[in-house]
Amino acid sequence: MTADKGDSILTAASRTVVSADGTAISYLTTGRGLPVIVVPGVLSTACDYASFANALGQTHTVHTIERRGRGLSGPQGDDYSMIKECEDIAALREATAAAHIFGHSYGGLIALEAARTSRGFLKVAVYEPGVSVGGSIALGWMGAYKRRLAEAKPLDALATFSIVAGPERARKTPIWLMKVLLPLFIGAADRRRMFDLLPANLLEHQVVGQLDNSYPRYERIGADVLVMRGGKSGLNWVAQATNALTAVLPRVAVHEFPQLDHFGPDKTGSREVAKAVATFFSAIPSVDV
Repeated sequence: MTADKGDSILTAASRTVVSADGTAISYLTTGRGLPVIVVPGVLSTACDYASFANALGQTHTVHTIERRGRGLSGPQGDDYSMIKECEDIAALREATAAAHIFGHSYGGLIALEAARTSRGFLKVAVYEPGVSVGGSIALGWMGAYKRRLAEAKPLDALATFSIVAGPERARKTPIWLMKVLLPLFIGAADRRRMFDLLPANLLEHQVVGQLDNSYPRYERIGADVLVMRGGKSGLNWVAQATNALTAVLPRVAVHEFPQLDHFGPDKTGSREVAKAVATFFSAIPSVDV
């Protein structure tokens, strides 16, 4: 684990809980202080959030879940759903007594659903949560993506996803060029790890589609919620998700990082985002569980 300047380097311990359906769920624990659950996004593992966890771990005990289909955790299974993800979070919350949760992208959607279905969370922080509003998160790429996976062409599948799911400036990139660019920006080891997660990415985006326009039910979330976004994301759906959430959440604050993109927590601004999350989590909550 690499620490940012000014942060001490913390060690991470791997632990396991058992979810409601008997699936083993691994998680990494680091830091000291009030317990916090961290939920990674698609094509990511707990290790991708090591710098974020290290920074947040200066003031909190951070439990980063290794979501289903990753690392030492069990498989997603044929009946994968958001219900399963929430059951996994519930098992981890029970084991750690964490009343605070942070989620990034799809992990942010999971965090919101976990807070909606459980009264156990006092505070929820999400960074560009994958909340689809009126089909704002594109899913038209899934057919071609699935075919390329069946043809054992993982780079083609990743390029297909990157063009459609990336910032607006990437939308007109031909697939042959995206296949050239991806290896230049993603190292071989990280690329292999992402290839392993491509099938999971498909299932997870199916869930995003199933939950399209379901955001009004977040009015039931009693926890304080911090919605964060990057000023340089270039993702049209982020503003729609932020506006929808601020309209329905009973207790919500919005924070923008002008210089960060969609990958602020795990790549471009882990220390900056962690500082904002730590400040939010450390404040006295406005509600009781």
